[in-house]
Parts: sequence; C-alpha cells; structure tokens
Amino acid sequence: MKPRVRFAPSPTGALHIGGARTALFNWLFARHHGGSFILRIEDTDRERSTKEFEESILQGMKWLGINWDEGPFYQTERMDIYKTHVKKLLDDGRAFLCTCTQAELDLMREKAMASGANPKYDGSCRTSPKHPDKPAVVRFRAPDSGTTEFHDICRGTITFDNSQLDDLIIARSDGTPTYNFTVVVDDVTMGITHVIRGDDHINNTPKQVLLYQALGYEVPQFAHLPMIHGPDKKKLSKRHGAASVTEYRDMGFLPEAMVNYLARLGWAHGDQEIFTLAELIEKFDLPEVGNSASVFDAEKLTWVNAQHMMNLPARKLLDFVMPFLNELGLASLDSDYAEKVITTTRERAHTLKELAAISTYFFTDKIEMDESAVAKWLDAGGISILTALEQKLSGLISFDAQSLSQIFKSLAEEKNLKMVNLAQPVRVALTGNTASPGIYEVMETLGREKTLSRIKRAISSRS
Repeated sequence: MKPRVRFAPSPTGALHIGGARTALFNWLFARHHGGSFILRIEDTDRERSTKEFEESILQGMKWLGINWDEGPFYQTERMDIYKTHVKKLLDDGRAFLCTCTQAELDLMREKAMASGANPKYDGSCRTSPKHPDKPAVVRFRAPDSGTTEFHDICRGTITFDNSQLDDLIIARSDGTPTYNFTVVVDDVTMGITHVIRGDDHINNTPKQVLLYQALGYEVPQFAHLPMIHGPDKKKLSKRHGAASVTEYRDMGFLPEAMVNYLARLGWAHGDQEIFTLAELIEKFDLPEVGNSASVFDAEKLTWVNAQHMMNLPARKLLDFVMPFLNELGLASLDSDYAEKVITTTRERAHTLKELAAISTYFFTDKIEMDESAVAKWLDAGGISILTALEQKLSGLISFDAQSLSQIFKSLAEEKNLKMVNLAQPVRVALTGNTASPGIYEVMETLGREKTLSRIKRAISSRS
C-alpha cells in the first residue's frame, strides 16, 4: 500500500525551521514512495489561530516547493466527526465523564507528589461523576497495568509503562475535543499510514496508540525526527537568528538551497552535501534518519546557498535576484546585460541580496566611492596610470578580456609596475572600491563606453 502522510501545523505562528523540516521529510517520503501528502490545519486554538499565520505557513510551503495532494483540511470543520468518536468511546465504556473541580485536581496532584507517586488523575469519577450537577469533561480510561509499545522507524521499539499514563481528557466541558484525540481521529479517518513528526511528540504517542486500539483502528507507523538545536546545543528558537522560513526567503536564500539544507538536518546519504530536488526524492528514506539532535548552522546554510547559486543557469538566477535589484531602485534593466553582470559577480556572493548589492555599480553610474580607496589609489600616480590606460583603450578594436589583458601587460611593462598597482586604480575608478571580480571581466561586462566614461570621470575629479 502506498503511504499517506500528513503535515498538520497550527496557525498560531509562522512556518519555522523545525516545522518546515517536518513538512519536508513527510513530503520527500511520500514522493519517494509514490504516496500522498495531506495538509491539515489544526486550528482548534481559536484564540491564537489567525488567517494571517495560516497564509504565512502556506506561503512558506509554496516557496519551498512543498505541494500537497489533499487539503488543506480544517479541524474546526470536523467537530461532528470528533463528537461521534467521543460518543463511541463513552458507549463502549472506554471513556467516562469527569466532574472533578480544578481545586480537587490540584489537591490530588499535590498528594501524589508528596508521596513520591506520579502526579496524575486518581480515577475519582471512573465509576460515576462526583458532582453530577457540574459541567463534565470526558476522560479516556487508561489501562492500570501492562505496557504500551510501538515501533519507531527512526528509533526502534519504544515501550511505556501504563501505570505512568493518565486518564487523558479527550473532550473539554464545552464539548471541544483535545489535541491528542483530534490527531488520532484525523489520522485514521484520513487514512494516514505513517506519522512523521518531531521527537517532542514521543510522550504523546502511547496515549494515541491506546486511543487507536480503543476505537478499533489500525495503528499507523511512527517516525520521530530528532530535534533541531542552535549552536549552543539548546532548542532552536528566535534567539538563534531568523525565526521563520519566509524570513530566509527575504534574506536572499534560494528555496532549493533551503530544502537541501533542511534535508540534511538529521538525514544523510554518504558524504554528499549538495542535492538537487530530484536527487533528494530519489535518495531520501526514513530508515536513514538519525536519532540525535541536529545543529542548525547558519554558516553552513549560507555555504549551501552559494553552491546552489553557482549551479543555477544564469537566467534563472537573474529571475531570483531581480526582486532584490528592484529593492535597490534598479527596476528597468536590460535582461541580457543583467544576466551578463550576474554571471560576472555570482562567485563573490553567498545570498541573492548580497549578489544584488555587489552588482549595483554595473547598473548605475552613481557609484559610491570608498574614500580610503580613493586616497590610496587615485593619487597623482594612479591618475597617471588611468590617463595612460585611457589612451591605449581608445584604440582597442576588440573590448574583451583577452585583449584587455594584453593592454594591461603592455602598460605594466612600459611603466615597470606590478599588476596590482595597475589594476587597483582602475578598479577603484570603475567600481568605487578595491574588491571586485577580475578587472578584465569587470571591464568587458561594463563595455567600452561605460569603462572609458568612468575612467575619464575619475581623471577629471582628481585634476
């Protein structure tokens, strides 16, 4: 049977790295095995759930390329289904009404802790409600003895002592179902075969296994993914940097790079680091997922992004970088020229935003001049070099890197200069700074007209 998996975010926040990794592993597993990926929105927390957060989650998934086959389904639209399953457990004697007050619950927990016992519900209402006139919650009757175990694809067999389990509340006094119950009902009614989620849910799993069994449903297979930590080995949070996937998009990361990096958080295929999406779908499977926490490394993500930027066709890379060029006020660009520029500068950038920033001097003559660079390289000696170079360039027939190289070598010999002492004044005149791609590439990309214009301007500004 082909697998059916799901991603079930709560719209109480944006799509964060951990959630994105969970969605990706579900999606890759489904695509690898030819199965289905279902999207479910767990929106029963009506106070904190918003449409804005939901839209942010969907945007993040779409940006990453994680498309869903069914859904999105909303828990708030499935209340009748949950009520039917609550009634079944009540009718079968597997659940009961509990009217214990909060004060009574607090007292029983205090007594249990004082005696060194597990601070759980003591079963006061199992036979009959203590206060028939008070609002009642519905509790699931947990077994008093024995064990509950399940096989985890990533971790092997995990066993829990039933004596440690509580009589779980499955419906509140107002009739709304609770998380552990809705998850089980949703998964079985949607035909989910594999539950792939973070290992912070491991303690929920025995409760859910018992619910599956009590309802007479087959228990799905589980795979609990290792947590993601920050460099300080603590759970990843906002203090470690960008909080959401869309923030990384806005910082100039490629979706292919983010998918590649997320896939490697807990999963490996030999020593390979850079994967295309097709390679990930082909190679990914759950048994290769480890069980130790992964460390989110922003520098490694940046390196992966740079590799993907280098591997993209220039025209596609230009499509990605264009919004960042537009942010810099460079909206009306000749696409062929812009593609040539991106090809020249891409090796020096790690993000799309950085690529746009270091490329601006190609698109505007209003370049920012670094004063220290000007003072060092555009002194009288530098201007003399520019003047001599201008004369040689004016008669150059072919304005390409090879021809420019010959001009520079000739001028260096004539003036008995090291190449750096010749190239740096030119670089400052053309780019405003001392760092750029190879000077011949810069000049060829700018073209004869812009190159000569900037050299003349530099000469006149220091005269």
